Amino acid sequence: MKIAVAGAGYVGLVTAACLAELGNEVICVDIDEDKISSLNGGIIPIYEPGLEELAIRNKNRHRLAFSTDLRRAIKESDIVFICVGTPPKENGEADLSHVENVARTIAEVMDSYKVIVEKSTVPVETGDMVAKSIKAYNVHKADFDVVSNPEFLREGSAVSDFMHPDRIVIGSGSEKAVKIMQELYMPLNVPIIFTDIKSAEIIKHASNSFLAAKISFINAIANICELAGADVEKVAEGMGLDKRIGRHFLNAGIGYGGFCFPKDAEAFIRISEKLGYDFKLLKAVQETNFAQRKLFVRKIEKALWVVKGKAIGVLGLAFKPDTDDMRFAPSISIINDLQGEGAEIKAYDPKAMQKAKEVLKGVEYCSSPYDAAKDSDALVIVTEWNEFKEMDLKKIKSLMKHPLIVDGRNIYNPDLMKKEGFTYISIGRKDVV
Repeated sequence: MKIAVAGAGYVGLVTAACLAELGNEVICVDIDEDKISSLNGGIIPIYEPGLEELAIRNKNRHRLAFSTDLRRAIKESDIVFICVGTPPKENGEADLSHVENVARTIAEVMDSYKVIVEKSTVPVETGDMVAKSIKAYNVHKADFDVVSNPEFLREGSAVSDFMHPDRIVIGSGSEKAVKIMQELYMPLNVPIIFTDIKSAEIIKHASNSFLAAKISFINAIANICELAGADVEKVAEGMGLDKRIGRHFLNAGIGYGGFCFPKDAEAFIRISEKLGYDFKLLKAVQETNFAQRKLFVRKIEKALWVVKGKAIGVLGLAFKPDTDDMRFAPSISIINDLQGEGAEIKAYDPKAMQKAKEVLKGVEYCSSPYDAAKDSDALVIVTEWNEFKEMDLKKIKSLMKHPLIVDGRNIYNPDLMKKEGFTYISIGRKDVV
């Protein structure tokens, strides 16, 4: 099939590259000329495992092209995926201006039947508004159908998530559009959920909000475990073996970050308010998540007694491993709070330091975790990169002023840390002192 993908961000790039890998002819479009120029030069602007190889391979096979010409891409395609950004406004609602702009362009250009696919995360009823906008500006009176096909891509495993999804959701009231989408995804051979557009739109927000709730719940349990002298890891293991609950997303720590969970939870609260429902449960999820970062900073302050003038090594800046994404990363508020107390911050991240420099100032960026540990009064684990799990702890200890590690991701075994001679403070477990 001939496909246009509007938007060359995380979702758009992965969607375009993976659809090309399935044998389709794909044009990925973005208004950012520098980004498109880089992509045409084989430079992928984001770090995502497997994406660069996939994009270059399909570009060389002439199945994937990059362009700034949305009008041409629409005219030459059978399916148009809308993958543009929907950033939060100040009030938490999603800004749909980019979606509307694409919809209007589609309406002005298309002169034959098109399937227009909402791939961006959008509020319920956006599909109706997209259809209304296209009808209003449909110059050639061409036939079309709008489909909601939400993405469930996790940064760090997005390519695998696209090619091996748990499910595909297709929301449409058109049999013709459903058949086209079914044919498009047939090579993946996975369960497809067919529903109306509004239900498909809610599935995305409901899924992310539920996972955010699961993370906040286990962090609340971790705080109870600390007060009671219990071990949150064992509690999570015992809970997770219940098939109704499952072990995924029951890892205690400093809370969720990134672009999707914070944005989608806030947007879902605003969506619910507009519909007349006060989503108090989700508001509590947000409060718990933000509070967890403050609790973590207090752990560091308590361990150091006086923070002012102390050198603190921070390991991990991206909001999660296997990505360079700094959007809503917990490291930002944690480092800002520590700097506000007068701490000197040394930081290292395998992939995110370049982007971190845009949002974190006054930080000494290091070449390795050992460089960050050198002459530090404390070492703080913020992102659970495998590189940190495999560090030479004896070398780390020898480099530090004091063998103190405050672990926000519980990547080490407390018994091991005791044996290695560290003061070790983690989340929801007994401190090693």
